[in-house]
Amino acid sequence: MGYGHLLFLLSFYLCHELTFSSSRLAHLCPKDQSIVLREFKQTFIVDASLTFFICDFFGQKPYQKTDSWNMSRDCCLWDGVKCDELTGHVIELDLSCSSLVGTIDSNSSLFRLSYLQRLNLSGNNFFSVISSKFGSFSSLTHLDLSYSSFLGEIPSEIFHLSKLQSLILSDYHIGLRLEPHNFKLLLQNLTQLRELDLSRVNISSTIPPNLSSRLTSLGLAYTGLHGILPESNFHLPSLKVLNLIGNDQLSGYFPKTKWNSSASLAKLNLDGVNFSGELLPDSLGYATPLQILSLSSCNLTGPIPKSLWNLTRIETLDLGNNHLDGPTFPQFTSGLQNLKRLWLSNNTLNGAIPSWVFSLPSLSELRLRDNNFSSQLEDFRYNSVLVHIDISKNQLHGYLPESIQNLVNLEILDLSSNSFSGNVDVSLFSNLKQLSSLDLSYNSISLINENKVNSTLPQSLQHLLLSGCEINEVDFLRSAKGLQELDLSNNKIQGRIPDWAWSNWMHSMAYLDLSDNMLTSIDQISSFYQLYSIDLRSNFLQGTLPIPPTSVETFFISNNSLTGEIPLSVCNLTSLIVLDLARNSLKGAIPHCLGNMSDQLEVLDMQHNSLSGNLQTTFSFGSGLKSFNLHHNKLEGKIPKSLANCTQLEVLDFGNNYLNDTFPMWLGTLPNLQVLSLRSNKLHGPIRTSSSSKLFPQLRMLDLSSNAFTAELPTSLFRNLKAMRRIDQTMKAPGDTTQTYYQDSVTIVTKGLELKVVRILSLYTTMDLSSNKFEGHIPSMMGDLIALRVLNLSHNGLQGPIPPSLGKLSVVESLDLSSNKLSGEIPKQLASLTSLAVLNLSHNHLEGCIPKGPQFATFENNSYEGNDGLCGFPVSGACGSHQIPETNNTTFVPDEESDSTFLSELSWKVVLMGCGCGLIMGFSIAYVMLSSRNPNWLSRIAEHLEYRISMRSRKKQQDQMHCIEEEEIMAI
Repeated sequence: MGYGHLLFLLSFYLCHELTFSSSRLAHLCPKDQSIVLREFKQTFIVDASLTFFICDFFGQKPYQKTDSWNMSRDCCLWDGVKCDELTGHVIELDLSCSSLVGTIDSNSSLFRLSYLQRLNLSGNNFFSVISSKFGSFSSLTHLDLSYSSFLGEIPSEIFHLSKLQSLILSDYHIGLRLEPHNFKLLLQNLTQLRELDLSRVNISSTIPPNLSSRLTSLGLAYTGLHGILPESNFHLPSLKVLNLIGNDQLSGYFPKTKWNSSASLAKLNLDGVNFSGELLPDSLGYATPLQILSLSSCNLTGPIPKSLWNLTRIETLDLGNNHLDGPTFPQFTSGLQNLKRLWLSNNTLNGAIPSWVFSLPSLSELRLRDNNFSSQLEDFRYNSVLVHIDISKNQLHGYLPESIQNLVNLEILDLSSNSFSGNVDVSLFSNLKQLSSLDLSYNSISLINENKVNSTLPQSLQHLLLSGCEINEVDFLRSAKGLQELDLSNNKIQGRIPDWAWSNWMHSMAYLDLSDNMLTSIDQISSFYQLYSIDLRSNFLQGTLPIPPTSVETFFISNNSLTGEIPLSVCNLTSLIVLDLARNSLKGAIPHCLGNMSDQLEVLDMQHNSLSGNLQTTFSFGSGLKSFNLHHNKLEGKIPKSLANCTQLEVLDFGNNYLNDTFPMWLGTLPNLQVLSLRSNKLHGPIRTSSSSKLFPQLRMLDLSSNAFTAELPTSLFRNLKAMRRIDQTMKAPGDTTQTYYQDSVTIVTKGLELKVVRILSLYTTMDLSSNKFEGHIPSMMGDLIALRVLNLSHNGLQGPIPPSLGKLSVVESLDLSSNKLSGEIPKQLASLTSLAVLNLSHNHLEGCIPKGPQFATFENNSYEGNDGLCGFPVSGACGSHQIPETNNTTFVPDEESDSTFLSELSWKVVLMGCGCGLIMGFSIAYVMLSSRNPNWLSRIAEHLEYRISMRSRKKQQDQMHCIEEEEIMAI
């Protein structure tokens, strides 16, 4: 190439550049568009605090792009602005995460930027409806208004933007609506759409079967979709992302045909879609492009197909919260080399967890919580990728593998609620320098510290849970100075916590659980800076009540031996939500100032102490108190009427005190009251009627026993008890929604025993009006209280017949009408009560035949004693002229003195536990005291049982003879 030719090319290039530069200079951002952008900016304020969290979630930081919008510069050079290189018109505006706060109405200057092709306003706070003017951008191809707090109906004008390729209107809360017909109009008109995300827009529609074949990404999470998910949506040729999370009214069925291996689907998120017990198809293993497969809470059943373990591109596999079962892992696999997250929690999967799972080269999160995995964990190779392991709530056993110390970048390790055993030295975790959370609770291990000098826990540790690990000292915690949560409950720690521990923990500790140990004193708890919860229950703590720092929200110190009065400084704990001082020996008056804390305070439990004096606490209007328990103290006077201000109150137990008052009918105005116990006080007088029909609407447990109430049973009160008139299994127990650690308890008498209900069930409904001075008849409308499980009207002066309507109490388990003046026959309707386990009609004036029925055949003679006019099983062989005299039997004659001695040696301590379904109550007889001075007790019991069996057989034969004779008479 000659010199002249090179000179020509250089001249041509310079000429071209000069021409192009002059063209660019001639087409700078038009002044009117600069003015429009400046006007748009001035309609907002900038506040990064309102957008920080949402932008941070998406990996962005708020950036005030409009700060660079200065009129001295060309607007095409402003942050977030892009212009057409030829015309200078603004064609792109990206103000995402710009911390803008304000509104965009139809008069906004934004809509004068008529050449816009791309508009991104995501991650701001506009708090306004989407203007129909957004439909005026005829050249728009990309519109993103996501996560900017828009409200109201999505305007249909947007659906006429025929060039639109990407429409993103998702948000973090449901504020936008789209009518079902507009949803279908959108899909029909916007034929150029590649990306559509309407997540958390209220659509409430079905999904059309014929979606655009151009779609590459479809996001409809939490939109209220219903109907059936069309199978064709799995086979859209260009679809890479399908997100339908959170549509639990949507039913899904996997394709029956072989999964199209040529399809491009890479991310399939169907969490919450109901697959109606379907099996996972083996064909899923042929969806080779899959990178994310998320099918949690989809009602899936059966085993995990082996083909899934061969997916080579899969990064996230989430099948948690289903009903999957069977052996899970193959002995080896050639796939999963890219797997980062394996989430299979909350199923019934079983078998072993092979060592190769822990050695997958890309795996960072392993969550297998709450399954039936068993066997030992084998040692595995070095792994620098795993950061999160949760294999809690399984049946794993044996020793912990030494190779745990090879997980050098592990941050979270949860091995709790298994059957691991043996000694575990704390040195096993000393190499895990990134470890922030460790949970070894509820195993059979013993945590030891053999090398007390060199064995240290990582300083990075923030959450340490070691409940039930046979710990008897805390020296191994010396190096853990950044702990925020520490659970050492159910161990063997004695005496006191050393001073160095309080010094180490005071700046960082937020949650401290030392319950169920053998601590005798507690010091320095007031020195914590940011302690939110402290649990000291069930120790041997003595002395006066220690006061925690003012930051504490939940304070548990029940079941100790604290003495003295409650100091007034407890009222300085203005952040308290739960205060549990139960089962100590505290005395004196209840501080009046506790009523001033009730705005925040939800639980106040002081039961089983020796508190005395009048209850003069005044509760302010708007109180947040939900549970108030003063059972078994020495309180006197009247029930404070300021309790009517506690409109959130669910449980009120003032039983076993010396309160002297009439029935507080005004408590019926509390709309959420579910439990009311005033038993064993000095309450008196009639329970006066009220014309209101809205009293006690949620009451399910009423105990007024052992008082001095008079007159007739309060029929008008019974008519108001709406919660007792229906069996509603969907109701939640008191405190279910807000109280994590505290469980309400109340003492009741049922089935002849005094029980402590430590978990008040929504299904457990009781009424105890026994040991009062009620008179008159049992009102027939008591049969309308069909939710009752326990009804006790014993030891009163009730007269007249037993109302047949009590036969409608279909779920009643204990019915006690004993020690009254009831007369007439036992209604035959009671024989239909198939749940009845205890019946006591003794010491009345009943007569006639005892009804026959499945449950009545199980009741003993003591259910009817003291009713001389009754006949039939088990009182006598039969009723009428065919009664056969009982045969004398001297095999066993009970000795009254020895019987009473035996019974006095029988000590019951029964705890009623909630089980959620089936029979509501489970009884545990914890201890039987038997005297060694009575060596013949066992043989006498055997003789007595033999006597009862022979008498039962004889009475059954007599009863059968009586039935035959009755049939013969009927035939005649």
